[in-house]
Parts: sequence; C-alpha cells; structure tokens
Amino acid sequence: METKKVIYYEDELHDEFSTAKIIPRKIDANYQYIHRNPIWNITSYLLQNVFSMPIKVLYAKMKFHIQYIGKEKLKPYKKQGYFIYVNHTQIFADTFIPSIGNYPKRNFFVVNPENISMKGLGTMVEMLGAIPVPGNKTAMKHFLEAIETRITKKSSITIYPEAHIWPYYTKIRPFTDVSFQYPVKWNTPAFCMTNTYQAYGKKKDKIKMVTYIDGPFWADTGLSKKEAQKKLRDDIFHCMTERSKASNIEYIQYIKKETIKMEAIDKED
Repeated sequence: METKKVIYYEDELHDEFSTAKIIPRKIDANYQYIHRNPIWNITSYLLQNVFSMPIKVLYAKMKFHIQYIGKEKLKPYKKQGYFIYVNHTQIFADTFIPSIGNYPKRNFFVVNPENISMKGLGTMVEMLGAIPVPGNKTAMKHFLEAIETRITKKSSITIYPEAHIWPYYTKIRPFTDVSFQYPVKWNTPAFCMTNTYQAYGKKKDKIKMVTYIDGPFWADTGLSKKEAQKKLRDDIFHCMTERSKASNIEYIQYIKKETIKMEAIDKED
C-alpha cells in the first residue's frame, strides 16, 4: 500500500491530529467518577464486556486484521488489577483494542474530556469504561479514588502516555512520566501494548495491525517514588520503541517541519 497522505508536524509532545472537533465539558468536583446506582453499573458492565464485545472484535478483524502477540503474559495477573500503556494511533479503535487483547478482564481507559463530551454519546462512552482527566484539584482527588477503586476490583486501566492521536504513526513519540505514578503509588504491575502496522498479502500491499503485549514491569522499590516513576517510564518507552520497529509499512508519512527548513537551508548553501 503506497503512502496516501503526508502530515507535517512541529511538536511530538503536543501536536494533535484527530479530526474530531469537540468542545470539552468541564471535569470538576461535580463530575461523578464512581456511580452508586446498581442499575447504572450493571448496564455499564453488560455494555462494556458483553453486548459491545462482538462488535469490537468484528471491527478490529475486518478493519485491521488485528493480531495479538503475547496475551499469555497477562494470564498470571488475571486476579489482580494492573495498568496498560499503549501507543495512540487510532481515533476510534484505540478505545477497545486493549480491551480485546485483555478480555475477559474488565478494562477502563483514561481519556481527555472531549471523549465524553459528545452529544448523545457521552454517557455511553462513560459506560464503556472512560475515565476523563480531571480539570482541578478537587476533581483530581475523585479521579485518583476512581483509579484506586478499579484497581482494587481487579480491573485493568489503559493509559495512552503519548496523549495525542497520530493516526497510523509507526514510531513511539516521546512522553512524560506523569502517568507512571499510578503503578508506583499502588504497587501494581504495568504492561504495554505496542500497535504496529505490517504489510501482508501476495504483493505485500495490504496493511494489518500486529499488537505486541509486554510485561509485567514493576516499579523499583529501591528507588524514591519519583526515581521509580521515571525508571518505569523509561523501561516501557524502550520496550515500545523496540517493538515499533516491527512496523514495515507507512500508510501516513509524518515529516517534521524543522527537517524541511534544514533541507532548504542546505540546498541554498
């Protein structure tokens, strides 16, 4: 498959290439992270892990011919909570790709507020497992309580440390260690899933997604919390970077604007 599109970027940490333009709702002290209503919770579970699962699997198979490598690494931890870190390369499918590879464990995922701000769909996205990033200190307290509740109940929580969507990007972008405080805080294992894009077919002109599962990664208890947080981030970043090298086809080409400027200067010289 030939490259169909070229995207020019400036900043790997902050550029966003999602086509969705949604005004985010404010996630403040009034936002309800944990629902006490049993009907809401039962409906959420059925929607998340029963009714939607065949649709998720069918979509992933038909759209990406997805293949998971390393599922067995998760099995010894099926009776405890853990975190999953994933590269952010699909606008829609990223909400359930980890859930399929992680099934039947119930999987929640940390999202930007835009994801639960869609009219008519916000509540459904919440029921499917979305945990929005808080907007102030009070909301942060409730956010952390929600994270702890899900981990205590032996669920998994997926985090996209790159934070911004770059569709079909084949490398791993730099990311901060902020989200790695959670496995350190609760002394839980962490895994990573690296989505790669690989050619297949007789002419190698078709594209499929191969997702590698690695871990567990543990925080180093011999270090301070900040040091352990950074080391955990570095370990997972290194693993994902190595796995990303399995991508061998580029559906969208990303070019840094600075590179173009440098090439123009070299030509002038």
